[in-house]
Amino acid sequence: MKTVVSRLVRIHLLAVIAFGCTAFDSHARINVVTLPGRDTVQLTIYNSADLTLVKETRVLTFKQGLNRLEFSWANTLIDPTSVEFRALTNADKVEVLDVSFPARVTNTLEWRIASEVAGEVKCEIRYFTSGISWGADYVVEADQKEKQMQLAGSVRVNNHSGEDYENAQIRLVVGVVRLVQSIVDLARQGQPIGEVPKPGSAVPMMPPAAKFDAMRGMGRAVGEAEMRQREVVKEALSEYFLYTVEGRDTVANGWSKRMPSFKAAEVPITSYYKYERERWGDIVMRYYKFTNAVPSKLGKEPLPDGGVMAFRTVTKDNLYSFVGRTAVKYIPIGETVEMELGNDAEVMVKPTLMSWGKVDLAFDPFGNVKGWTTKESWQFEIQNSKEIEVVLDIRRNFGGDWSMVTEQAYEKVDATKVKMVLPLKPLEKRTITYELTTRHGSNATK
Repeated sequence: MKTVVSRLVRIHLLAVIAFGCTAFDSHARINVVTLPGRDTVQLTIYNSADLTLVKETRVLTFKQGLNRLEFSWANTLIDPTSVEFRALTNADKVEVLDVSFPARVTNTLEWRIASEVAGEVKCEIRYFTSGISWGADYVVEADQKEKQMQLAGSVRVNNHSGEDYENAQIRLVVGVVRLVQSIVDLARQGQPIGEVPKPGSAVPMMPPAAKFDAMRGMGRAVGEAEMRQREVVKEALSEYFLYTVEGRDTVANGWSKRMPSFKAAEVPITSYYKYERERWGDIVMRYYKFTNAVPSKLGKEPLPDGGVMAFRTVTKDNLYSFVGRTAVKYIPIGETVEMELGNDAEVMVKPTLMSWGKVDLAFDPFGNVKGWTTKESWQFEIQNSKEIEVVLDIRRNFGGDWSMVTEQAYEKVDATKVKMVLPLKPLEKRTITYELTTRHGSNATK
């Protein structure tokens, strides 16, 4: 008996010998025809779920009459409930009668196919698998004054599905998929949702209609974009965004590869710093702030979530200094993003409580204090030790019924927080002050 094995997934064509219904009922597994390998294979990988749609084509040799086609997924994470078969040539002369699990054979299903023609037929097999994932990586190279940056993106594909995919076309989809049951769970069960069928019994040829809310969008993603020069081509598909990695790659099990996605120069950025004692203590956090929009030399596509490595030019001959590492969430077109790059000791904020007092005491008829007011006076010493301009965002959190008096412009973020945004010149030192009044007990008006 000869078989063709694409590492672990096996597909056999079995001739049905007319020895009567008993031979058929026992699914006699004889006269296996040697099959060629995959002619083409396409992977559509979602980054929001452990989900990949595999579409492969093979040229199969059918005999006229009844044929049996066997599909095995042992040691892989393929979802057997999602496996579909269709003829691409002579489609009106090749019909799938049913699909069942062979008796006494695990991790294998079998199609009964009636063919009006004898000879080669180009066929397509589609299914879902888990274990293949992709993510985005970004490299930021800011100029010396931190006014502009070069932003380069790449995509990274990882395969831990248990199956090799040779010479595969890779498509990457940004979009949210809502699964009724995860693919990896279905693959490990090895049977469809619901009651486990008896050996030899028929099972649905298509997954349940409600299994994926996004099935229709996935079909559109699979059916579009042609090969050109090797690059990553992007296109919008309703609620999804499709990245097509042009050219082909062998996606071996245990395989990981990074491919360039885009590069944008002269992207405007703001060197932005935040101080919030309640979150970070007395350190200042550094950010690069930019907008994913056309005026910023971006905005042609949403940017997937991923890791960021940031560098800055520190000399005229382009010597780079490492700024920090962070992660960004999905960035829609038109959205402004702040990349948090860690503590920066060259921007300093030193708060000092200058005075504190309790006034306006109120008493109940028994002489107990029922209301009071506290007054605080604060001084903030601020220093920019850099030779470039920066923007500093200072935030303060207050509780209760409070009011603040200061000569510094500020914005009330919510009922408990204010922020003061200060542009700082190179090597600038500055002092700001404010007085905080907080009313407690019966003195409170809120």
